[in-house]
Amino acid sequence: MPVYKNRERKGWYCSFYYTDWNGKRKRKKKEGFPSKKAARDYEAAFLTQHTNCCEMTFRMLAELYLDDCRNRCKPTSFYEKTYLIETKILPYFENMPVNEIKVSTVRFWQNELLSHRSKNGRPYSDTYLKSIHVQLSAVFNYGIRYYDLPSNPAALCGSIGQKKAAAMSFWTIDEFRHFLSCLDAESPYRIIFELLFWTGIRSGELLALSADNFDFARGLMHITHNYCRLKGQDLLLAPKTSKSIRSVTLPDFLADELRSYVRKFLTAHRSDERLFPVSKYYLNKALKSGCAEAGVKEIRLHDLRHSHASLLIELGYSPLLIAERLGHDKIETTLQIYSHLYPNKQSDLAFHLETIHNSTF
Repeated sequence: MPVYKNRERKGWYCSFYYTDWNGKRKRKKKEGFPSKKAARDYEAAFLTQHTNCCEMTFRMLAELYLDDCRNRCKPTSFYEKTYLIETKILPYFENMPVNEIKVSTVRFWQNELLSHRSKNGRPYSDTYLKSIHVQLSAVFNYGIRYYDLPSNPAALCGSIGQKKAAAMSFWTIDEFRHFLSCLDAESPYRIIFELLFWTGIRSGELLALSADNFDFARGLMHITHNYCRLKGQDLLLAPKTSKSIRSVTLPDFLADELRSYVRKFLTAHRSDERLFPVSKYYLNKALKSGCAEAGVKEIRLHDLRHSHASLLIELGYSPLLIAERLGHDKIETTLQIYSHLYPNKQSDLAFHLETIHNSTF
């Protein structure tokens, strides 16, 4: 493993050849190492990563996995993956050879996560535990597919946590009206919360809206982007799924309120600027403050979407129509999330069948 001293810049560098994934021989040069050993260690690690074997450390495999994800994920998803791997997975598995990590090793790691308590004595939520475990399993699956890892110890061990929260909160119309009555009539938060409650759109979809997204002549709101703020930058990204790109029909009263808001907005802004130039942080803050002032139960921002869905279910609309309005990729998603709200509809169905039977026979 030849390494060289850089006499001009002071330090060490390595220069060597390797075979890439296409079978082509290439030269690799890397400079700026403080010592001869550091340059040698880098060369050894790089060559190990490109030999298609899993004798590499877990950190090496995780870095390869993240490099592969970098151009395949949305910036927000990539940031979340990186954060979970760097803070919750690498501290435990970092220097272990991947092919020596056993199911029992993963089990010990799971127990550490399950026993974790914050300064306030709170454990990790079930959904957070699930997200962490999914990332560990994804790294091992990457090793199986591309580096001949024989099995996935995280999958063999079994998951922890659960995909969705155990309880879902939502407001009734009366609760929402009481909350709304405590907001300043001129506050932009009033129209924001009305949009979320009466249309069920995601908060990121709302924050991406501009005047160009509305067709008031037809009473339509076109969902085309999702907003997020990442590392101090405002990003307009593609919506969550292909079905999320949709047109949502507005009730007349809401269309009228929005038309008035947009008219005022356009006196000082362009039609392609964001109508609501705030972040989710400030929406959550306004929601929490409004709940306290109105004396209604505190819910999450996303629960306004659940509130809209529960209202549509109560009004008797089909899961297919609700899935289209919410922008779910599959109707199964709607049924999985809101299946517990349907038992009363089954009772209504049976009652109507009984009524039809008695009047016919």
